[in-house]
Amino acid sequence: MGVEAHATNERVTGRRWTVRLDPVGRGRADVRVSCSRPACAAQVLPSAADGRTAAIAHLKAHLRAGPAPRPSVQCACRAEECHTHIRPAGPRERPVPWRCGGAVVLAVITDREGRWWQVLECCSRCAAAHPTAKVVATAPVAEAPARGDGFRADAPAPATPGGPAATTPTFSAISPHFSHSATAAATAVPQQASGPRSSAPRSAPRSARPTRKRPPRGRIAQRLVPHDLRPVALRDELTELGELFRAYQARTEPDLAVLADLHARKAEAFNAWAEVTADTGLRLDARRAEQAAATARLQHLHRIGQAPDGEGPAVVRLLTAPAQWNHARAVLAHVAENAPLPGAEARLLVLMVTLRTAQSGVGNLVGQDIKGLPLQDPEHLVGQLVESGWLGISGTVEELIASRPESPTRISVPSLTPDEDDPGPFTFGRKLRPKLSGWAQRVVGEKKLRKGKTGADVRLLALALATGADGEGWLGPGGEGIGLDALSSWCSVDPADLPDLVDRLTAADWLAEADVTGTLLTGRLTERVLPLGCPLT
Repeated sequence: MGVEAHATNERVTGRRWTVRLDPVGRGRADVRVSCSRPACAAQVLPSAADGRTAAIAHLKAHLRAGPAPRPSVQCACRAEECHTHIRPAGPRERPVPWRCGGAVVLAVITDREGRWWQVLECCSRCAAAHPTAKVVATAPVAEAPARGDGFRADAPAPATPGGPAATTPTFSAISPHFSHSATAAATAVPQQASGPRSSAPRSAPRSARPTRKRPPRGRIAQRLVPHDLRPVALRDELTELGELFRAYQARTEPDLAVLADLHARKAEAFNAWAEVTADTGLRLDARRAEQAAATARLQHLHRIGQAPDGEGPAVVRLLTAPAQWNHARAVLAHVAENAPLPGAEARLLVLMVTLRTAQSGVGNLVGQDIKGLPLQDPEHLVGQLVESGWLGISGTVEELIASRPESPTRISVPSLTPDEDDPGPFTFGRKLRPKLSGWAQRVVGEKKLRKGKTGADVRLLALALATGADGEGWLGPGGEGIGLDALSSWCSVDPADLPDLVDRLTAADWLAEADVTGTLLTGRLTERVLPLGCPLT
């Protein structure tokens, strides 16, 4: 026991270092690549793609220049009481206290987002416990000597009979690929000394026998392709697909058309694999690959502005989901019911401020946000909102109007501030609020509306029609039109003034085939403004 404890205490801990990819600052695109090894200085790269490339190249340089894993070191993760150690399979197995099992390996562990890479000199069973670990080199397993022979853990390995002492393996000249499993190097066969036939051993030692090479095994979707899979064409197709998927993951820019084709080929290959092996799991994987191919192809068509199956040109909308469209309508309805001041200009200003503070009741505002709206006297209007108690600002009204983006003014709307009893009128999340605010600004500040110098009432009508048309732009449910009473109430104008507002929207190429009857406005949005629409569902 004393000898074993002494050997454990003097055993050298395995090497361990980390290469990280971190943002330089909030809102900035450049990234910092750092290495935990003392001699490595941090690098700043202009983008995440460049940083990831530099981080991987830096790590590969360390792996090529560093020594191979040492067979007698203490497992690096075991030194920190790693909870992922695999315990022995049976009560009779007694692993040494410094290693849970297997040969010492050099493994690369990474997170799935590609933000850090860690190299560990540990035992093979520890590496197997990490789902993302890739072994890049393996040390030979040293045979344990008999008790009482004075063996020390840090002593060199004994020489093999009939040949020179065993040497530490070195890395291959080919740099390791983190997406592939490492292949073991072929073991060299020592030359037997010449001598009488009677003195030669009858058979070569097990370690000196030439190993039988099997064809390389492919890997796809966390599955190993059997080397004896038949037909051979299916085995080759699965192996090639695995390599293509890994190559796609290494791309700096996505290509959804290529990804859709890969998923389609994977679905076909997995269906054939399932027929050969009668594996239900492979059939399920094939079905999921078919769904992934359809989704990627649809996303690609939307990205290039086309529609599937010849349905006509697709509309790439600013707000993309029905839930977002419904939330936009909910904000407009809330403002119509709770505006503290009458008039179209007050209604428009209240809407824009509500969208800035909808999530928490507080937000930032600059003078350009207010001066960019069609308001005759914005300073007086903001002062009225402050006097009514609906709006609170951190300074004076003059300071708000003069504020710039580098020093915005803090504003608050008490009626939108959530508390324990009242979570607030809106249910959308923090990430959707800026999307809704950006959508409203795009509609209100649309180029032709600005050039036509349209007033707040015309722009409120544009917002109402953008949220009151179907997917093809026809106004009202089923294209039957929108009631004039609802439009005049929202725009805060007299119903008799609506025909003039409709004419202005028609002149600005917002409306086509518009017709104002006694109670309804019919027509459709032009194709130019369809991307700004929130279709009725």
